[in-house]
Amino acid sequence: MTSLPLPKPIFDTLDSLEQNLAPIPSYVFDNDFAISREFLLAYRDSPDTFNSYRREVERFLQWVYRVAQMNLYQIGREDIENFIRFCQQPPDAWIATKMVSKFIDKEGIKQPNPDWRPFVVKVTKEARQNGKEPIINNYRLSDQGIRAILRILSTYFTFLEMEDYVQSNPVKRVRQKSRLIRTQATQEPIRRLSELQWDYVIETAEAMANEDPLHERTLFIMSALYGMYLRISELVDTSLWSPMMKHFYQDYGGNWWFKTVSKGNKERDISVSSDMLAALKRYRRSMDLSAFPSPGDNMPLISKQKGKGGISSTRQLRDIVQVCFDNTISRLREHGMESDAENMQSATVHWLRHTGISDDVKKRPKEHVRDDAGHSSSAITDRYIDIEKRERHASAKKKKMRPID
Repeated sequence: MTSLPLPKPIFDTLDSLEQNLAPIPSYVFDNDFAISREFLLAYRDSPDTFNSYRREVERFLQWVYRVAQMNLYQIGREDIENFIRFCQQPPDAWIATKMVSKFIDKEGIKQPNPDWRPFVVKVTKEARQNGKEPIINNYRLSDQGIRAILRILSTYFTFLEMEDYVQSNPVKRVRQKSRLIRTQATQEPIRRLSELQWDYVIETAEAMANEDPLHERTLFIMSALYGMYLRISELVDTSLWSPMMKHFYQDYGGNWWFKTVSKGNKERDISVSSDMLAALKRYRRSMDLSAFPSPGDNMPLISKQKGKGGISSTRQLRDIVQVCFDNTISRLREHGMESDAENMQSATVHWLRHTGISDDVKKRPKEHVRDDAGHSSSAITDRYIDIEKRERHASAKKKKMRPID
């Protein structure tokens, strides 16, 4: 594998792909590129999905051309299995230790970035903060990653089949997927903050807002992610949805709701608690607005501090949350809670959604939490119920190694 030629990037950013601004490697078949481009652009209104699909289609085509030396229409079931095995152990030369842009601009002309690689080895946020750098030899593809590859490639080939570009979907004919994916007897634990950690987080956000009015936005973001179980993508402006103040609305019974569009372009209404309503009121008062929005209030929900419009970058939102997390970790350490501080080093934005759901499912009907969270089934919500697990462990504590006389 080490002698494989280095790949050159195929698919650039969404804007570039729409305008065909980036050069296509000479080894890519034009028809394969055209149909794949059409597939990816079908997800232009869902940035996260577009990026995930672009990554996996890119990797697959690189393998098709540089390793298997085939065309798309030649791919069969065994080739899919071989590709998965390749992804589990790609050559070192195909692995990078950091994310870089696929293309770079030189005098206004896009050129392939020589530092780009299809695979990237990462370290956890906690490890990076402790000075550890990623090492190529440590690259691992998780079972979750394999499932994602198979799911995305199946969607891809279904599209190709419907467009009469291939005769059938080879991913659906992959037998015994368990040979490629290790099964687990138990679900992965839900990553969330403890009650103490969340209490410190919201207290820290309030202190930041009291010291600097600019952090009123931080406080509201933390409140919304926890209090309404929002995904970070549901707070940013996209071509699919622009969250505005008017999306907080009152029904005829005087109850407040928040309207959003979530994964799969599904619209849902989230019930707004009294505490969440108080957080909204404080946030609006800090901007010299009325306590509550009117039905015609088109102001962005999370406005940019510079320029017009709402925040359109999930990375910017993650940075805002991370500042609050970092300050919380410092406070925990100051108060002698080293273990809690150490655990929070790994916390991400999505932990806030998990924490809000986990806390509420203990108090509210499961079906209500399911609908507010936008879960497709109660089985997903069930994963957040850890009471049964605690009781199971408590009953096991008294088991004896010898029978009692």
